[in-house]
This record gives sequence, structure tokens and C-alpha cells, in this order.
Amino acid sequence: MIRAVLTLSVSLALILLVLRPWSAAWPEIYGYQDKDGYWHFPVTRGLETGRRNDGEDDFHRDVSLAAYMPHITAASKKYGVSPAFVMAIIMAESGYDHTAVSNKGAMGLMQLMPQTAARLKVGNPFCPGNNIDGGVRYLKYLLEKFDNDIALAAAAYNAGPSRVEAAEDIPPIPETRQFVRRVLSFYYQFKWAESN
Repeated sequence: MIRAVLTLSVSLALILLVLRPWSAAWPEIYGYQDKDGYWHFPVTRGLETGRRNDGEDDFHRDVSLAAYMPHITAASKKYGVSPAFVMAIIMAESGYDHTAVSNKGAMGLMQLMPQTAARLKVGNPFCPGNNIDGGVRYLKYLLEKFDNDIALAAAAYNAGPSRVEAAEDIPPIPETRQFVRRVLSFYYQFKWAESN
């Protein structure tokens, strides 16, 4: 009896030690959508945030999805990509700021790099409709390339498909791993909101 209790205690302690780093690495992000279509997110500690042109943190402001939903819905239907996945990518990339420019030069809502925008024939990457259409078309390509695995597609969206192929998984790049966690967190929140 004592041996069984001791074995169980050691097993539980090992499980907790193994799971503890994951719980710290997967921040919980909560938000809600009001009747006017605005999403409200609290300031979230421990998350890397993108920065707008004016330097304001993305998570320090409310977000209106309603203004972009016609573009998201149209592109999602056109390319067969989940609207929740598109919304999650946009939230993680730009916080719904269509004027966002990253320090690496990525532009607009879906943070298209100049060469990607040119390849996708996105005329004006700061135009929400153009940016979303090009970004969702690229997401569709990545989803097909990685057998509809949204985690790998998100990793490829951030780090590039060649790095995901080389790693045969999410690459061991801290920024990419953080990005994937954020996208998945947002994705499941948006999926939950769709069903309620």
C-alpha cells in the first residue's frame, strides 16, 4: 500500500514537472466581442506585441473586427480557409491595424513582406481588402503544403515554409514558437465565439 502511494506520488510529481514549463509558455489570452463587433483584449503580460507606425502597442487598444469582416468572409470563402484562422493570424500579426509595418518591413493587416505581396500581386498592402485577399491566398497555399495542419501553416507564415520543411516541425525559433502559440490561442477563442 505504501509502495503504491509512493509510486503514485512520484508519478504525479514527474507529470507536474513536465507540464509546468508548458503552462508558463502558453499564456492565456481572454477577450470578448461587444454588440458592435469590437473585440476587447486586456493588456497581456508576457506576450511579444507588434508595434504600429506610431509605436502604440497593439494590445493597448480595442479592435474592431466588424470593419474587416466582409473582407475576411469573402477571402475565407474564396480560398476555403477558416475565418477563425484568418482572424487569428491578423490578430497575432498586426492587432487589426491596417497601417502596421514591422521592423522587418512586413505590411498591413496580415503583415505581408514586400516580396510576398509582389508575388501574390497585392497592389496596395495597406488596403485591407487587398491585404486580406493576398494573405488568405498565401495561407491556403501553406495549409495545402502542410496537410491542413494549422500550427505548421502558422509557423510557415511566420518563419517561411523552407524552415518548417527543414525542421519537419515548428522550427526552434523562439519568435516563431511564440507566434504559433498566440495564433492558436486566438484561433480557439474565435472558433468558440463562432459557435456561441
